Amino acid sequence: MAGIVFDRVSKRFGTAEVIRNVDLDIAPGSFTVFVGPSGCGKSTLLRLIAGLEDITAGTLLIEGCPVNDVAPAKRGVAMVFQSYALYPHMSVYQNMAFGLSLAKTDRRETDRRVREAARILQMDHLLERKPKDLSGGQRQRVAIGRAITREPKVFLFDEPLSNLDAALRVQMRLEIAKLHRALGATMVYVTHDQVEAMTLAEQIVVLNAGAVEQVGAPLELYHRPQNRFVAGFIGSPQMNFLPGTLAAAGADGVAVALAGLASPVPAAVAPDGQAAGAAVSLGIRPEHIVVGDGVAAAGPHGRIALVERLGSDTLLHVATQAGHLVVAAGAATKARVGDTIRLGLPADACHVFAADGRALARRGATEA
Repeated sequence: MAGIVFDRVSKRFGTAEVIRNVDLDIAPGSFTVFVGPSGCGKSTLLRLIAGLEDITAGTLLIEGCPVNDVAPAKRGVAMVFQSYALYPHMSVYQNMAFGLSLAKTDRRETDRRVREAARILQMDHLLERKPKDLSGGQRQRVAIGRAITREPKVFLFDEPLSNLDAALRVQMRLEIAKLHRALGATMVYVTHDQVEAMTLAEQIVVLNAGAVEQVGAPLELYHRPQNRFVAGFIGSPQMNFLPGTLAAAGADGVAVALAGLASPVPAAVAPDGQAAGAAVSLGIRPEHIVVGDGVAAAGPHGRIALVERLGSDTLLHVATQAGHLVVAAGAATKARVGDTIRLGLPADACHVFAADGRALARRGATEA
C-alpha cells in the first residue's frame, strides 16, 4: 500500500493551466474517486500520478518519496484505461503476461502472477481464449488482471466502465469493489458517473476547472457541500436552487424570502456573516421536498409540468411562483401533468448559498 500526496501541484499545456495548485492527500489502501465535469482535469491528475504527464510546478509524493522525475515504470503504479488495449492475436494468458515478459520476469513467477490474477477475477476458464471470444466485461477484467500481475502499490482507473452497457457496469462496479477489499491496495478512480463515485469511493475529490472544490466521504459531500458547485454536481437528480434574499438572520437560523411567497422559508443554517437583505440561493434536494395539501413546512405551490416515472421513484417537475422544482414523490404517487400541488421545504433539509456560492454552515441537518 502507498499513500499519495499532491503538494501545490500545477500542470500547464503552453499557457493553459489545467491543474491549479492542488493540495491533496490520498491515504494508503484507500479508494479515492476523482469526479467533475468534462475538461475539469481529473484524467490529467491521474496521468500525473502515473508519470504520463510532467508536473509543471509543485511536488508529487508516493510513499513519502518525490516522484516528479521518476520514470512511470519505476513508480509502482498500474493503470487501467477506458480502452481495453488488448492484443487481438494473443490469448488472455498471453495478454496478462506480456508486461511481465517485457520486464524479463522469471517464467515461473510470471505464471504464478497470471494464475493468481485470474483466480481473483474468476477468469481461470478464460485463459486460453482470444479477446474476440470475450464479452466487454470479460475484456475489461483482462485489462484489470494485466494490472494486477504487476503487483503495483497503486492502481489507477481512467473511466474503465464507460464502454460497457448499464448491466455490465453494475457487475464490474461490484467486482472492482471486491477487488479493492481483496487486495487492500491504494486505488484512484476517475469517472463522470455519480453512482460509481458514490458507491465505490471512500473519498471523493470534486474538481472544477483544474482546482479541487471539496474532498470528503460520499455522504459528507451529499449532505454538507461546501459550495453551490459541489451541491449541484453531487446527486442525481441534482439539488434544486431558488434565488432569494435573507429576510432574517439569527442564532437559531435564517429565513429566505422567495418570489411569490407571502412568508419567508426558514433554514437551519448559520448566518456566517450574511446580513438581512443579502442575495442568496436556497437549495433543497428533490427527495427532501414534502408533497401534499396539509404540509406543515413552508413552501410554494405550483403546477406539474412533467412526470417521470422511473419504477422505483417518480420525479415531478413543478413550475412554482418561486421557480422550477424537481420533486421525488415516490413510486405510488398518482400525480399527473397539470395537477396543482402544495410543496413543503423543511428547515432542516434546506441549504443556503451566499452570492459567491459559499454554503452557509448547516445546523442539525439530517445525515441519512
